[in-house]
Amino acid sequence: MRDETFSAESAWGNTVTISSTDSYFLESESGKGKSTFSAYIIGLRNDYSGSITLDGQNQKEITLDEWSELRKNKLAFLAQDMRLFPNMTVLENLIIKNKLTDFKTETEFTKMLQKLEIDHKLTQLAGTLSLGQQQRVALVRALLQPFELLLMDEPFSHIDQQNITRALTMITTECSQQKSGYILTTLGADYGIKTNKQIKL
Repeated sequence: MRDETFSAESAWGNTVTISSTDSYFLESESGKGKSTFSAYIIGLRNDYSGSITLDGQNQKEITLDEWSELRKNKLAFLAQDMRLFPNMTVLENLIIKNKLTDFKTETEFTKMLQKLEIDHKLTQLAGTLSLGQQQRVALVRALLQPFELLLMDEPFSHIDQQNITRALTMITTECSQQKSGYILTTLGADYGIKTNKQIKL
């Protein structure tokens, strides 16, 4: 049954198909379920009615080991709260993620930090960075793996427009190289993003 607070076009209560070759822009007001939507896709929550399938498999039937493999090789996630280890340095946060797949070299992800003007913080504890700096580090960390779909929950809320532009270039380049898609959620700003599909909540 559709909640009356959502429009007829909302993803809630409807069938939505997401292709890993497309880019999606998900814009909605606060409280409409962007983070919940992201948590369902990445398998952090399954308290919903209806069904979610990933590559034809019911989300609720995916085992912990299968989720581990999916998150390591197919689903990259940048959470709204970033989830960096605050008592580890920027470099340590990146290395611990990269060791899961050895997808990038240390030289490669240092260059990624340089592009976002955050390489000078490499040896600083992540918890001492500004929120904008943390978001840039978290973005680089999210890209240190193979993926078919990159899911980003309000990734630019504390970043200036110049670095947003740089980050978008990095995202689209990485997605192009991996022949993958992405979903980006936001409260309202479109950041000049050119996506080929939209999701409504």
